[in-house]
Amino acid sequence: QLQLVESGGGLVQPGGSLTLSCVASGFTMDYYAIGWFRQAPGKDREGVLCVDINGGHTNYGDSAKGRFTISRDNAKKTVYLHMNRLKPEDTAVYYCAGRGRFCPSTGAEYDYWGQGTQVTVEL
Repeated sequence: QLQLVESGGGLVQPGGSLTLSCVASGFTMDYYAIGWFRQAPGKDREGVLCVDINGGHTNYGDSAKGRFTISRDNAKKTVYLHMNRLKPEDTAVYYCAGRGRFCPSTGAEYDYWGQGTQVTVEL
């Protein structure tokens, strides 16, 4: 079973940057697409970005376009979410999730989920 642990969340001011990490254990991460999702209080879960086994990226929405990027380091068993020009509306719990090989179309298709890390953007 693939186990995922997120870290790197915290409090940041608007306009700032933060990098989240998703560390995998259990199965070899090389064979999994890893996606990042977020959920703000009172809102539905929202997909952000996914990276597949070939390094290809999938954007799940427009909210993070041009500001967030995703990368993976299989040797470190880690996928990163690099967040720039953060806004208060980016405040949410951020989750990473895994599924075999290629990025699925929706979050419901992911098989493995981490516990999440809180990101708060405010003055």
